[in-house]
Amino acid sequence: LGGLGIIAFTSYILMALGVRLPLHHEALSRSPADIAPHVDYASLGRNVVRFTLGLELIGALALYLLWLPRFGGVEAIWPAVFHAVSAFCNAGFSTFSDSLMGFQQAPGPLLVVMALVVLGGIGFLTLEESYLITVKRPARRIQLSLHSRIVLTATAILLVGGWALFALLEWQVSLADLAWGDRLTNSLFMSVTTRTAGFNTVDYAQVTDGSNFLTVLLMAVGGSPSSTAGGLKTTTIAIIGLVALSRMRGYDATLFQGRTVPPETVQRAVGLFVFAFGVMAAAILVFSVTEIAWVPAAQAQGQFLKYMFEAVSAFNTVGLSMGVTGELSGIGRGLTVALMFIGRVGPLTFAAALLTRRRLDEDQFRYAYEDVAIG
Repeated sequence: LGGLGIIAFTSYILMALGVRLPLHHEALSRSPADIAPHVDYASLGRNVVRFTLGLELIGALALYLLWLPRFGGVEAIWPAVFHAVSAFCNAGFSTFSDSLMGFQQAPGPLLVVMALVVLGGIGFLTLEESYLITVKRPARRIQLSLHSRIVLTATAILLVGGWALFALLEWQVSLADLAWGDRLTNSLFMSVTTRTAGFNTVDYAQVTDGSNFLTVLLMAVGGSPSSTAGGLKTTTIAIIGLVALSRMRGYDATLFQGRTVPPETVQRAVGLFVFAFGVMAAAILVFSVTEIAWVPAAQAQGQFLKYMFEAVSAFNTVGLSMGVTGELSGIGRGLTVALMFIGRVGPLTFAAALLTRRRLDEDQFRYAYEDVAIG
């Protein structure tokens, strides 16, 4: 319900605003036809449920078979079903008290969980397009939309880049006692799960500061639009990166693979980024005051990073922690609750506000231009 419910909730909000975006989670474009004109959005609505139940069923069966020798025929059913649903919906809840740390040397279950997390996090629109092209194969040749190409490219870069960096940073630290194959599996798991999934196979209080800061960055990005994941979304970060790259190459337009991203989409991406950055920065400041105030930095012993980690994890609905959640003050716990709520609903509301404001102002006048020095 958490994974599918937020998408349905988004649909109702946007349709109430008169915006025909049934499943496009962050309202970053003008209409469904502009995103993927070859997708039938009526069938997409039905396929959301089919994809969800089908992939969760496949994942549960795979986990059941892998956990059968360890737990037995009956005892393996519940954890298999629970973790399949939790992984696909990027929830991160586990029936095990140490999350998945007990499976550090069991690559099979970790690979199944990672596959479910990634499939749940790339978004139903991209899943639908991939299904059309690879399975249904319509008579008329179609190609992935710019949206899906950006999602898949950004996801691949983040996963592979995070994998390499986590392996480099933790090879001789938190992963030192594992065989080299398990080190590679667990470092890849760290790269996958930080993008709002919330499972862990290592104790984040015992990893390097570099890994924890990298985790903060990946948590802030999160998954993709119309997915079960939270965060700023891969497309938002990718568009901001493409803006910078296009400007450095001397182009006024924002370009990617022979296409131009509409200026209003760029503006919404920048607006969402500024909104999210402002909320997270303010939350980190409040944590610094309420949890570690009046303590000199020399005596704080790295507490700042722990509370930065906590704030970013809460806002992006990740669920990871460096072990300070249970020690939060009343104000800190209230702030954590508020961050989780704002992080899941706030960016959507902010995007809708931007969209409706544009609709109100598009036929009105603009003021005269006057330039401002930058840099």
